[in-house]
Amino acid sequence: MKRYAVFGTPIAHSQSPFIHAAFAKQARIALDYTAIEAGPEDFAGKLAASGVDGANVTLPLKEVAFALCGDRVSTRAQRARAVNTLIRDADGWRGDNTDGIGLVRDLTERHGIDLRQRRVLMLGAGGAARGVTPALLDAGIRELMIVNRTRERADALADALGEPARVHARGWDALPKLGSYDLLINATSAAHSGALLSLPMALVESRSAAVDVSYGEAAVPFLAWARAAGCVKTVDGLGMLVEQAAESFLLWHGVRPDTDAVYAQLSARSIALFTAD
Repeated sequence: MKRYAVFGTPIAHSQSPFIHAAFAKQARIALDYTAIEAGPEDFAGKLAASGVDGANVTLPLKEVAFALCGDRVSTRAQRARAVNTLIRDADGWRGDNTDGIGLVRDLTERHGIDLRQRRVLMLGAGGAARGVTPALLDAGIRELMIVNRTRERADALADALGEPARVHARGWDALPKLGSYDLLINATSAAHSGALLSLPMALVESRSAAVDVSYGEAAVPFLAWARAAGCVKTVDGLGMLVEQAAESFLLWHGVRPDTDAVYAQLSARSIALFTAD
C-alpha cells in the first residue's frame, strides 16, 4: 500500500485525507493518506521521516516545498514559484502546482463564473496567491491587482508573473483608492490566525463576486464581509480543494477521479460539522 500525506500548519482541519480516500475508493486503489503537522523549520525533516510516496503541502509551506525541489519542478510550479504537490521518483522529489487549475475549474465549471476580461483583486502575495495567479491570467482576465501588507512581496509576485500590462501591485494602504473589481480573491492567511481583514466596501460593485481560497471557518469572515458589501456571489475554497486534489491524484496514479460526487459528499459533511457546532 502506497502512503501519502498533506503537510502544513494548522492541519487538523484538513479535508484532504477524506478527499483522497474517496478518490481511492472510486479508482479501487489501496492507499494511506494522513495529515502531518509541520512548519517551515521542520518540514524537510518530517517529509523525509514520513516515508511517503507523494505529498500535498499547504500553508505556510508552498514556497518552502518549491525551494526543496530545486530545478525539478513543472512549468506551472516554476511560474508560481510555489509547490503544492510533491512526487517521489528515483532521483528524489519533483514538484508541481495544481492550485491554479483547481481554482479556475471550480469557478468556471462549478460556479459558472466567466473569468474572461474580468478585473481581479488578489488579497495576499504568499504561496496561495502565487499558486493561482498564473492560471487566472491564462484564463483571460483583463487585469490583476495584487495587494499585500508587505508591498515588497506584492511587487515580487507581480514581477515574477512577467505581464506588466495586466498585473499591478500595491500595499494595503492603497485599498481605499483602487476602485471596484469584478472578482475579489482572498488568499491571505489572516483568518487562520484569528485576525480580521479591514476592507473598504467600495471594492465591490453591483456584479462583483468574492472567493476565499480557504474553506470552513477560515473563509467565514471574508465571505461575510463580501455579502455585506453586496457581492452577488460568494465562493469558498472547498471546490478548489477538491479540484486541485483531483489533479494531484492524477499525477500520482494516472487516473482523474469524479470530483462532483466527492464535492457533494464534502459539502454535506461540512454542513453537518457547522450544524454540530
